[in-house]
Amino acid sequence: MTDQKITTFLMFEGNAEPAMNFYTSLFDDGEVLAVARYGPGEAGTEGTIKHSRFKLAGQQYMCIDSAVHHAFSFTPSMSLYVDCADEAEIDRLYAALSERGEALMPLGSYGFSEKFGWINDRFGVSWQLNLGQLEFGPQ
Repeated sequence: MTDQKITTFLMFEGNAEPAMNFYTSLFDDGEVLAVARYGPGEAGTEGTIKHSRFKLAGQQYMCIDSAVHHAFSFTPSMSLYVDCADEAEIDRLYAALSERGEALMPLGSYGFSEKFGWINDRFGVSWQLNLGQLEFGPQ
């Protein structure tokens, strides 16, 4: 029996490859691990991502280009949360991810973090970027 593992799975409609390549370019250890593409006669558009795995900051993710149009997309109620090592990193990631995206919370101090920003990127994926320790209060 293998150990159970939970992996974030991102479903796109034609943007899986540009999104995956963009995300892996943002992190030092970003890496595309495996790609399977739709072939001739398969359900999806030939050459698009049937299934892929990639790595960001030591965490693996999966993504696909859905062969079926769906009436839903990504939502900020589920986001990728990044603890940034320093101010240069949070500024760089915020600038890159917000380009052609939407700022939900511009970079700033909100009382629970030294510096924080929340973005929907150009592909619709939501990211929370944090610098410093979050304040959770007593348990």
